[in-house]
Amino acid sequence: MWKLSMGRGVSVLRNSLCWLMIVLSPLSLFATDTSSAILRSDGGVWVNGVEIAGSTALYPGDSLETKSGFVANIDAEGSSILIQSESVVKFEGTYLTLEHGSVSVGTSTSMSVQVNCLRVDPVAAERTQYDVIDLSGTVQVAAHKNDVNITQSSPLHKPTPESSSARSATVHEGQKTTRDESTVCGVPPHLGAASRGLNTKWLEIGGGAGVGTLALCLLLCRGSNPANVSPSQP
Repeated sequence: MWKLSMGRGVSVLRNSLCWLMIVLSPLSLFATDTSSAILRSDGGVWVNGVEIAGSTALYPGDSLETKSGFVANIDAEGSSILIQSESVVKFEGTYLTLEHGSVSVGTSTSMSVQVNCLRVDPVAAERTQYDVIDLSGTVQVAAHKNDVNITQSSPLHKPTPESSSARSATVHEGQKTTRDESTVCGVPPHLGAASRGLNTKWLEIGGGAGVGTLALCLLLCRGSNPANVSPSQP
């Protein structure tokens, strides 16, 4: 009887521990997910093509767009980001990809901003505040608190010779600088080749169509020659 009671006690204890692990596991997983963030807005903000008003969770790979007259705030671990009006941004967890517009970053966890082949990083793991603006192919970086570095990271495009002097620079607190994207990052090599291939293709198609049209016209004109039609004969 004692063995039976002890066996039941062990079974109850095992079941209790299992349920406790089931309850605590999602909480521990959520706590370790430091790459997520919270987006707050009053409307006029699209996340992955869906308009968001209020608060929502952000995960790496989410795309954001703010309409005219609206802004968005992102609270991540150790970072606070303001997405200005008419901006397109991709959230990547530890950094942002700015496709167009303007962002203001306050971070103590080295949150960085990528614009084309340019990357803006805090110099030190201290509270740093800076702005990055990308409008009409011109990138502007302003450091408000502590310094930031601008580097040409993992360029996908072939840089021009003029870009060598702009590959790395430090923007000190209270200063700002600008970079021209086409000068620093260059033009994608495949773009020129694709354009040339496309032009050649359309020239070939246009030439073939022109020859066919000319031949058809000659046949029709020859078949309807008035000299072959006699007014006295049907």
